[in-house]
Amino acid sequence: MSGSRRRATREESQENDYERAGLDGSLTPGASPALLLVDPARAYVDPDCPLYAGVEPAVEAMRALLAGARRAGIPVVVTRVRFRPDGGDGGVFFRKVPTLRVFAEGSPYGDFIDGLAPAEEELTVTKQYPSAFFGTSLAAYLTANRIDTLLIGGLSTSGCVRATALDAMQHGFVPVVVEEAVGDRDPDVHAANLFDIRHKIGEVWPMERVMGYLAAAGERL
Repeated sequence: MSGSRRRATREESQENDYERAGLDGSLTPGASPALLLVDPARAYVDPDCPLYAGVEPAVEAMRALLAGARRAGIPVVVTRVRFRPDGGDGGVFFRKVPTLRVFAEGSPYGDFIDGLAPAEEELTVTKQYPSAFFGTSLAAYLTANRIDTLLIGGLSTSGCVRATALDAMQHGFVPVVVEEAVGDRDPDVHAANLFDIRHKIGEVWPMERVMGYLAAAGERL
């Protein structure tokens, strides 16, 4: 049996096992979405940075997703990571992942990737931990604006994207992770986290479906 056939068989077996366990529910997105781009930082696309992850295809999809959200006229939120020069505000997380020093104040690697910076009227959320909700005003902002659904793109799938999707669900927002618009340094880790998000946390939609949803949302506004 070829390697691709073995992988397909294993994935089918995993799906069947999760369905038997009752991990096959689905969430229906609401009528009031917002786009959340998680940490579109130069660190992940600059080969000179130790966090370079080779996620250029996901970045291109993020640009298309951002353009679609702006056309639809829905709220846009973009997060960034910033630490004090000594990393003191990063606590245990900074000690566990020393390479986070690339996001210290003054480092260019924390800058937004070209084409993914928020516009003046869009919200920038600065964070020190994986989830966009932890220690920030994001939940209050979404609630005040009557948002019920979060379309999520960003970096990286196994870290800040997953943590943010989990907290979105726990705060009562329907998380929809946009499959092509998230990325990770390891394709297997990326795929495993999307599988787990889809079965336990929220929805994972392809870009085409998301664009259709955005078009419908734009017509309602």
